[in-house]
Amino acid sequence: MRLYFVRHGIAEDGNGIDDFQRKLTKEGVEQMRTCAKVMAKLKIKPVRIYSSPRVRARQTADIIGEALGVQVEAREEVGYEFSTEAVASLINGLPDDAEVMFVGHEPSFSETVGTLVGGGKVMMKKGGLARVDVFSREPLRGVLIWLIAPRVFGTLA
Repeated sequence: MRLYFVRHGIAEDGNGIDDFQRKLTKEGVEQMRTCAKVMAKLKIKPVRIYSSPRVRARQTADIIGEALGVQVEAREEVGYEFSTEAVASLINGLPDDAEVMFVGHEPSFSETVGTLVGGGKVMMKKGGLARVDVFSREPLRGVLIWLIAPRVFGTLA
């Protein structure tokens, strides 16, 4: 199974705005369109895209979903408390050859990816993408195949 982790794009400052309602900036929208274009070129085709319900993550997921032709499902499990347990629950019942994408936040994304690959340190930048290939479901473990920093997408596009 291939798991993809996308940290939301650049969002509005949190000053005076309810955190749940923070939107992507114009730069963040463009960043994610570029990211989605590269994902399509890479032929990433998840059977599911799970997003945090927070506006900036959902906007990010919707941009990607549109580019890849995949419906997005908002799930609270992909919010701030995201974990390997949430991943295991959301992929339960899917075939071993499935691709699944998660769109969410820090610090839980870096921590979850790090745990999945054996406790290594991982840093997910805004608009970054990680791929983990699962080799065990019990316990859930995988190998970090790549981690793409957002600035690389501009070059790849």
